[in-house]
Amino acid sequence: MKREAFLDHYIYNGQAYATEDMDIFDQVCTPIIYEVIRIIDGVPLFLEEHLDRMRKSGDLLGVKIKKSDEEITAEIFELIKINRYKDMNVKLLCSNINGEKQDFFTYFIESHYPEDQVYKKGIHTILYYSERENPNAKVMNTFLRENVNKMIQKEKAYEAILVNNGGYIMEGSRSNMFFVKDEILYTASSKDVLLGVTRKRILKVCKDLDIDVREQAIYEKEISSLDGAFMSGTSVNVLPISSINQVKLNSVCNGLIEKIAEGYKKEMEMYMNRRKFNYLQK
Repeated sequence: MKREAFLDHYIYNGQAYATEDMDIFDQVCTPIIYEVIRIIDGVPLFLEEHLDRMRKSGDLLGVKIKKSDEEITAEIFELIKINRYKDMNVKLLCSNINGEKQDFFTYFIESHYPEDQVYKKGIHTILYYSERENPNAKVMNTFLRENVNKMIQKEKAYEAILVNNGGYIMEGSRSNMFFVKDEILYTASSKDVLLGVTRKRILKVCKDLDIDVREQAIYEKEISSLDGAFMSGTSVNVLPISSINQVKLNSVCNGLIEKIAEGYKKEMEMYMNRRKFNYLQK
């Protein structure tokens, strides 16, 4: 497995190690359940929902993650403390999932967040014909990730949108996808995609704002008739899409997308303020 722990230290099975020594990563075996959480000013964003999803990924594979939420949370804060860093993505990784003693890693990963200019211009995306075997489970698929990355680099794209065998758009290679047509927001059915934490919050925002949402996959030949589109994810929030292959979209000026982006930003701020207040009370 890639030795991807970033900064000075990582935590393996409850013990802190220097990133100079990552030989243990070579022993990581598949299947691997993982989760990525964004840390903002020392607060793990939507922590409870991420931990819940990680456990549900285990359930889908027929295994129970043995480390408790309290232990995982303590490791995240210990990681922040020993690295003296408060703004970066943390990766949780559970390996040897069927073994008597599971392996659990908590570590920072190199993180990139879009600059304001990217949100103002939108991103270029490409179609990639593939589908996940178990889309609801967040399990590492190194083969798919490497092939998608090669295509993204070749086409100078920001993200690849996965299209299934029937020609329907399911999700991004590392994101969820949303499409706007006639003031209606479309996204693939929950049973067919990774249940992203950001996606879940966006659906809540839409409900609060009385926005019409249809859990209905878009057919690839419908792309040219769309009014706009955006991807969502831990590091990008709501990121407008300016093009899909050769099709241009005016997503950055779409009022519905702007409304959703602003609503999600407020959702983040409310969570952050509430968590900070709770920490101060401890």
